[in-house]
Formats: sequence, C-alpha cells, structure tokens
Amino acid sequence: MTSLDDTSVSPRHRVARLATEVLAPWVWVLGLPLAIGWHATGQPVPALLWGLVVGVTGSVIPMVVIVRGARRGRWEGHHVTNREGRVVPFIACIGSLAVGVVILVVGDAPRQMLALALAMFATLVTCVAITFALPVGGARGWKISMHAAVAAGASVMLVIAYGPWLALSAIAVVLVDWSRVELGDHTRAQVVWGSVVGAAVGGGSYLWLVDVLG
Repeated sequence: MTSLDDTSVSPRHRVARLATEVLAPWVWVLGLPLAIGWHATGQPVPALLWGLVVGVTGSVIPMVVIVRGARRGRWEGHHVTNREGRVVPFIACIGSLAVGVVILVVGDAPRQMLALALAMFATLVTCVAITFALPVGGARGWKISMHAAVAAGASVMLVIAYGPWLALSAIAVVLVDWSRVELGDHTRAQVVWGSVVGAAVGGGSYLWLVDVLG
C-alpha cells in the first residue's frame, strides 16, 4: 500500500489514498449509527448506546479481524483488494452484524436503529452475492466496491433521516468512488454498481423498514 507521505507518488494519488482511508467503510459504519441514533432518540446517552451496538458489531469487530488477517498476509491489505481474500472478512462482517441485530431486537432498540442494522445486513449480503455468486460480464464472481456501496447507502440514509440538505453527502460518495478507480483497486463499473447497490438496497430497504417497523 502506498504511504500518504511517499514523495514518489503524485499529489493526485495521495489525495485518492487519503479519500480512500478517510471515507473507508469502517468509518461510515462507525459514524452513521451514531447519527441515526441521535435522530431516533434525541438524547446523547441512548444515541451513543444504540449507535455503539451497531458501530461495534458492524465496524469495529470486523475491522479487527480484517487488520489482523492483513498483517498475517491472509489477504491484500486492510481494504482486502483481492477478491479471493474477501471470504473470511465477509463472514466476519455478516456474523458480527447478525449479533448486533439480535442485541437490538432483545434490547427493544428504536425502529430506526433496527432498520439501519437490517439495511446494512441486506447490503452486505447483496455484495457477497455479486462478488462470489453472480456471473457478470461472462466472468464468475465480481469485486464490487464496498467503499462505494457503504458510502452511497449511508448518504441516502442520512437524507432520509435528516432531510434533503444532507444530499451534499453525495460529494463524499463521488470522491470515494473516484479514489478507488484512481488507485486501481476497482474499475469504473465496479464503483458505479457499488453505489447503485448501496443506494438502492441499503437506502431503499432502510426507508421501507422504518415504515414497516413503525
């Protein structure tokens, strides 16, 4: 992985690397639940409590598994850029988030929090299916961009929760999509479809679930 302070790379590349790190899935999945938790409760302690349930099970625990595996050479870096290396990280994400969903149900969490966790789960499962099962363009398996999917889904959910002015978060989605292509980690098609899946499956299911669970 290229270091941010590596003088041998261009400023454009350094900006792309910075965007990829700052707007990584684990950052969105840690911050978004806190924002939704605040919208759902309007109180700091419950917002922090429920936000951490989703953030820890959806982001922190999977990231610990991913970073440890990367350090041991089991896959390529903490962004898991090789498709075949994504099996264990995906299993860790699905299993950990499933535990989070159970905690939310047993703890009678606000409907927005449960809707968020389930929408994240649906997005993750869809990305797994596309990555390992669906034949796309004649090739079995496709490395859809999780950066794009998570960013786009989060952007749509913020708009649903806080209103149209949060559509400005789409700038961050475009930036992270560009960064993944600029770094050569994904093709344009992979980030576009990642964004579509995130917005449609993540954002769409969140909107539906908030209504259904209400």
